[in-house]
Amino acid sequence: MGSLGGAAQSKPHAVCLPYPAQGHITPMLNVAKLLHARGFDVTFVNTEYNQARLVRTRGAAAVAGVPGFRFATIPDGLPPSEDDDVTQDIPSLCKSTTETCLGPFRRLLAALNDPATGHPPVTCVVSDVVMGFSIDAAKELGLPYVQLWTASTISFLGYQHYRLLMTRGLAPLKDVEQLTNGFLDTPVEDVPGLRNMRFRDFPSFIRTTDPDEFMVHYVLKETGRSAGASAVIFNTFDELEGEAVAAMESLGLARKVYTLGPLPLLAREDPPTPRSSISLSLWKEQEECLRWLDGRDPGAVVYVNFGSITVMTNEQLVEFAWGLANSGRQFLWIIRRDLVKGDSAVLPPEFLAATADRGLMASWCPQQEVLNHPAVGAFLTHSGWNSTLETICGGVPVISWPFFADQQTNCRYQCSEWGVGMEIDSNVRRDAVASLITELMEGEQGKEMRRKAREWRDKAIEAAKPGGASQRNFDDLVRDVLLPKN
Repeated sequence: MGSLGGAAQSKPHAVCLPYPAQGHITPMLNVAKLLHARGFDVTFVNTEYNQARLVRTRGAAAVAGVPGFRFATIPDGLPPSEDDDVTQDIPSLCKSTTETCLGPFRRLLAALNDPATGHPPVTCVVSDVVMGFSIDAAKELGLPYVQLWTASTISFLGYQHYRLLMTRGLAPLKDVEQLTNGFLDTPVEDVPGLRNMRFRDFPSFIRTTDPDEFMVHYVLKETGRSAGASAVIFNTFDELEGEAVAAMESLGLARKVYTLGPLPLLAREDPPTPRSSISLSLWKEQEECLRWLDGRDPGAVVYVNFGSITVMTNEQLVEFAWGLANSGRQFLWIIRRDLVKGDSAVLPPEFLAATADRGLMASWCPQQEVLNHPAVGAFLTHSGWNSTLETICGGVPVISWPFFADQQTNCRYQCSEWGVGMEIDSNVRRDAVASLITELMEGEQGKEMRRKAREWRDKAIEAAKPGGASQRNFDDLVRDVLLPKN
């Protein structure tokens, strides 16, 4: 990519503001790296809590930046945590950032615009959709304001269509029995931009009897602000979600939509530069996972990772464990120390003994490299959007156990529209886990899913390559929206 010349004061300067959770930080970092490669000065804004985690996990060098790429912090407004190395409570974080972060963000922009800093004044803001308070600060300074939606386009529409579910009398739920009596399977027809939806396939916050449920109103408000942004970036590509993207614009949910995905492919550097070394994993990645995979046969390993937010009971953990054991397959299982609700994960000694020669458990790993490894033949996942795109980039089919939010919508499309996945019931049982692994690794259905996964991988590579649709969209975004108009 070309860069912009001129004196430092004439360089464009983008401030990138992610929501403070791993699944949001990772795609925003890719956008920031793309802008830096195009000649922008970049200020990447973490919360103080996450910045401290990064320094502990990766060392001070992780947030030292490189020339023209710096890190800054704002407080998240939450009280100090007893445990300073876990994912914070999401509803509390949503409420706190909305109510407290505008003032600190305003002050940060003012500080960045101080000529004494020696770097260019801020020329644009790229904000996570769910950090929408920042639109006020950007508008006060007359700056272009672009939002990044870090989940799927289908989930954005799912949130916006909460109103449709309410209008049709499907939500809020009449009573809690509707969670278990089959009501969740109610078909929901004629949903603009979405196909073959059931009530259960909409983002999960709507599964409530409370008409004042905070997260329902929060996501409606935050996604509703996108119509006021200069543009909205989606981490997707047109072949995958073109129908949903078209609906975004036709429904007036955004002025202009730019599909820049998959961002991991678009932001990949060859040859590497100093910015390539900037990595913002909130957990220490264990490189030995890749060395372990090197000794396995092609397609032989089940990779298991439920992401950065999912929590489960220890009973569910044990069911997954025995499902893996009973499948007879080799596996790489990522178990965060906060994966189990209110406790540490405890696996039966009998399971550990039975799988000692064919399983590896780690606390975190470089996931894209794992999914690209030829030894990985299946991915047992929560279907978060980063994981969904990374498994598409790796050409690996999935067994999906969605936890919350957009993951239900992603799972539906993986299984019913894109043809690359099978779903595990939320009430997980070991026999079902073993059976699905066997089918995906050996059965005819699994064979077809592997073929479809390779097709989607090729389409993703095509979109993100030089001259591809996502690359062209990025060029247009920079030229038409982000560069200062003289």
